[in-house]
Amino acid sequence: MKKNGIKGIILVLGVIAFVLGTTVVFSEPGSEEDPLVSLSYLEKRIEQLKYYVDERLDKINTGSGNNVSNNLEVVEIMPSQSIIGKNGTEIILRSGRAKIIAGKLGGLSDVTEGKDLGMDKLVPPNHLLIVPRDDNRGVLAITEAIFLVRGEYEIK
Repeated sequence: MKKNGIKGIILVLGVIAFVLGTTVVFSEPGSEEDPLVSLSYLEKRIEQLKYYVDERLDKINTGSGNNVSNNLEVVEIMPSQSIIGKNGTEIILRSGRAKIIAGKLGGLSDVTEGKDLGMDKLVPPNHLLIVPRDDNRGVLAITEAIFLVRGEYEIK
């Protein structure tokens, strides 16, 4: 009798497993009756993404009167003119002579030599300089000078 009860339980469990297995195998996720993601949800998320991208592009393209470029831009300035960079602006002196305009918390980062250039130091030619803070740091031309600049800057 004990063996028949165990066989019965195993048979019932086998039938239940078979029915559940066929249900899983033959179900169609993603059909019209059982969508994975609804179309309205997808359209809403796409609109949010479009709005976000357009907003970011507008911020990049509007420079509030300042020059903004993601590429290296050739900038020519005359003696006693200066290029004042915002934080993250990259400056490379290509020709001429110029000196550093430092802020209260330091000068420009000379990435080429790995040092900080302080106030009134001469700008070494062909060195990559980075403006670390937005506190009126930049370069002042002693002679006519040509720079490569990437980022946001003003000519004063």
